[in-house]
Amino acid sequence: MKARALVAWNVRRIRVDHGVPQEQLAYDAGIDRSYMSGLERQAENPTIDLLDRLAETLGVHLSEFFVQPPKGATTPKPLPKGRKPVHPRRQKK
Repeated sequence: MKARALVAWNVRRIRVDHGVPQEQLAYDAGIDRSYMSGLERQAENPTIDLLDRLAETLGVHLSEFFVQPPKGATTPKPLPKGRKPVHPRRQKK
């Protein structure tokens, strides 16, 4: 696995394991949500400083972003959507 793919896989794995939404992690780390999304999709190439901030925000050691996944491991599933609760439409009186 290439380094960018490895970092992307591990960032997402750790974020999902901690139950942290992408938007919240981006906010807490001081980056844009779209950049965070790009990082997890391997479209962005993060700096060591950014990885250090993400590790600190998630409460893990920087080396956790470079752990090889076990053979046959699948991509971590995204957290359930739910920015706003869905309410049934109100009946007009």
